Amino acid sequence: MLTTSSTAAGRAYTQLRSEILDGDLPPGAPLLEVEQSARLGVSRTPVREALRRLAAESLVEPSGKRGLVVTQVAEHDVRSLFELRACLEAQAAQLAAVRGKPALFAAFEFQFTQWHGHLRGSTVSDEQVSDYYALISRFDEAIYKATENSFLVDAVENLRTHITRVRRMAGHSQARLEASASEHALIARAISRGDAALALHATHVHLHNSFEHFRQSWRPDDRDAIEEHNSPTTTTETPR
Repeated sequence: MLTTSSTAAGRAYTQLRSEILDGDLPPGAPLLEVEQSARLGVSRTPVREALRRLAAESLVEPSGKRGLVVTQVAEHDVRSLFELRACLEAQAAQLAAVRGKPALFAAFEFQFTQWHGHLRGSTVSDEQVSDYYALISRFDEAIYKATENSFLVDAVENLRTHITRVRRMAGHSQARLEASASEHALIARAISRGDAALALHATHVHLHNSFEHFRQSWRPDDRDAIEEHNSPTTTTETPR
């Protein structure tokens, strides 16, 4: 049976986590127990437990006398994230091409192709952008399920929190959304046709472009303070 304290800790964790991912609590924002306790309407013990869970996810970190703060996101951290993501997601796409259901991924190709035409023809609303990202989430889930590899799925799931945060920090542009739809359609096509080599290549290209979008979208005041690096996926296999 859940105690009142554990339930309150869960609520505090969920709210703080959501605010961090949405950017309402930006990188470097202090998270003092007393202040958060008053703001969230719970005692300090649940807040302390919530912060402990967030620290385990690397969403908050200690910062000297300031106590815990929202974890900073530097370009070299994102580069490292995309390097690992490229390895895992490319492998997942390859396995899905071998083990997945062709009809399922052919349907995803059709949906992404439709979105590509829509995004190219008109400006989309925030609600439509949310719908598009929901389609991406369903597509990702279908790929992970098709791998039939629970260890790979667990590894990818551990990255998704940080991927979501980076995506929201970078924002979106009409041109990037249009390109993204085309890239996802190609990945879906490769999987539906059982072309593992093309699935690998198309995934690398998509992640390379996503990383470059992040770099170009980074706020100028932040770019002055971050370390420049090459893209993690500049070398990719040529599809056979």
